[in-house]
Amino acid sequence: MFAMVTGLGLSAAAGLNAYIPILVIGLLDRYSDVVTVPAEFSWMTNGWALATVAVLLAAEVVLDKIAVVDHVNDAIQTFVRPAAGGAVFAASNAAAQLDSSAFMREHSWIGWTLGMAVALVVHATKASVRPVVNGGTMGTGTPVVSTVEDTISLGMSLLAILLPVVALILLIILVYVAMRLLRRLRARRRRRRQRTAAHSGPSP
Repeated sequence: MFAMVTGLGLSAAAGLNAYIPILVIGLLDRYSDVVTVPAEFSWMTNGWALATVAVLLAAEVVLDKIAVVDHVNDAIQTFVRPAAGGAVFAASNAAAQLDSSAFMREHSWIGWTLGMAVALVVHATKASVRPVVNGGTMGTGTPVVSTVEDTISLGMSLLAILLPVVALILLIILVYVAMRLLRRLRARRRRRRQRTAAHSGPSP
């Protein structure tokens, strides 16, 4: 149960920022006893891999806070974030200290699939909301929203590992907020299409 919640929390965090949950897992495994990743995910704890992920994270933090550039970054991350979500989900479910059940360890593809799906949904929501924020604030809200997303990703990653129950509550809240945002976005697009249709109608 806790492994599932941990995997969901980490993959959701990867949907916002692919590199933060990987870095959190790698650092906690390397410098503490809180996490022990299985052998097939030992690359997450490698010093060179951690340094590379840190550099990629720094680039992501900067690029994601620049209007227009963030759209290009989101397009690239469409492939990266789901892959990261699958990796962190599978790694958390394969870790013995998170779940005594052997089922998920023997069927790691389930973790990969669920993690990729969760990360992709979160990423798609983020990518859909960003243009509205950028357009509505003339780009001034971009760094603010990006900072909030990075903070949520870091908080969710830590909570998913240290306090999975709290992470589950936060995840439910995020799902609710995302659904509300998407509904508002659809309603705005519908009104825009209606206005466009009204203006392009036949002249009296």
